[in-house]
Amino acid sequence: MKMNPGHGQYEQADGFAELSRRGFLGATGAAGISVAAAGSLGLRDLVALRAEDLQKKGMSVIVLWMQGGPSQFETFDPKPGHDSGGPTGAIKTAVPGIRVAEHWPLVAEQMKDIALVRSMTNREGNHQRATYQLHTGYAPTGSVKHPSIGSLVSKEIGDAQHELPQFVAIGSSRGLSGISAGFLGVGYDPFSVSSPDRPPENTTVSAGNARLDRAIGLLNNLEGEFAGSGAADRVKEHRALYAKARKLATSKKLEAFNISRESEKTRELYGDGSFGKGCLLARRLVEAGVTYIEVRSNGWDTHNDNFDRIKNLAGGVDRGYAALIADLRDRGMLDRTVVLWMGEFGRTPRINGRTGRDHYPRVFNLAISGGGVKGGQVIGSSTDDGSQVKDRPVKVEDLFSSVCYALDVDTDKEHNSPLGRPLKIVDGGEVVMELFS
Repeated sequence: MKMNPGHGQYEQADGFAELSRRGFLGATGAAGISVAAAGSLGLRDLVALRAEDLQKKGMSVIVLWMQGGPSQFETFDPKPGHDSGGPTGAIKTAVPGIRVAEHWPLVAEQMKDIALVRSMTNREGNHQRATYQLHTGYAPTGSVKHPSIGSLVSKEIGDAQHELPQFVAIGSSRGLSGISAGFLGVGYDPFSVSSPDRPPENTTVSAGNARLDRAIGLLNNLEGEFAGSGAADRVKEHRALYAKARKLATSKKLEAFNISRESEKTRELYGDGSFGKGCLLARRLVEAGVTYIEVRSNGWDTHNDNFDRIKNLAGGVDRGYAALIADLRDRGMLDRTVVLWMGEFGRTPRINGRTGRDHYPRVFNLAISGGGVKGGQVIGSSTDDGSQVKDRPVKVEDLFSSVCYALDVDTDKEHNSPLGRPLKIVDGGEVVMELFS
């Protein structure tokens, strides 16, 4: 079992995972159990206590997903004055020496809380394959449907008894087919919210509705026959899903999805765009106890008219992203919320004949904040023309190892696939420790 210095609560001993003395005391102390009493507990009990401790910390993740592959040159690794940079200028940020593309003035003001990684590198240049990998940590295969990191994290540190779903996806799922809980089961699938302006679909049933009771009773009768024919496991999973849906539909906590309850000042901070409203909804959901939220922005596949299109796209994201960071910080929530801005790959240094940029996984960038990440720094760099990683390459598995490190999630924990093969939460990779120091 692999945990990392500073955050780690486990040590390896003769191939068997044991709680370290510091981690043991930390877990038992946080759970309010005396060392003498805890000494009589087995390893399973101590690990369970540790999981409860993590849930009590209320750690969350917000992913700001730029579907299509955002150009690093027009986001956070501009190359003004070089042919690769095109006409895009660079602007100063709140941190001396760090400059970003001119389309991000509001995010630039929040740079003290943002770390940029300019040396992401990967091999997948196909949208579907890269999107899958940047959501699961694994390249797609024909034999296994891997769980998304959101599903895994919400399973590990989310509150299974919470009335709200622990994994919520906000915005269109276009281009994200196949992103699910995989073999973990539908109970860990993302709960989709198509528009932050409206309540989630099919949740308008009032508590104690007699019609709902009758409908569920009829469904149970029908499924009872189905279960008797050999589908007991499928029926059990289906009933659990309906129970969760009913719990949500009849819960007062459903108000967390209503951004109109925010003050006019706060709504103005996030702006009137769909993405900004999605960021506001994400903050409300974190406050309400949701573990993992993804807010999606589409249209970043800029093979044509790259410069004008990204100018417009960034205008819709800049305000919401900056407002989210500032709002989380001002509310004292940023330390327990990892905010990750990214897409599936970057764009080519060469500008094509349609004034666009094509797919380029060899080097791209992302931004990360919160959860113990030290803002105001840049990790890694690309070459002057942006064609290669110059120093400190960061792979997908390194990124997810780092996110799990921030959350105290054990990356070596295994789940058995339907084929009986044990799969780790993250297969390999090293924590980018510079992010935390």
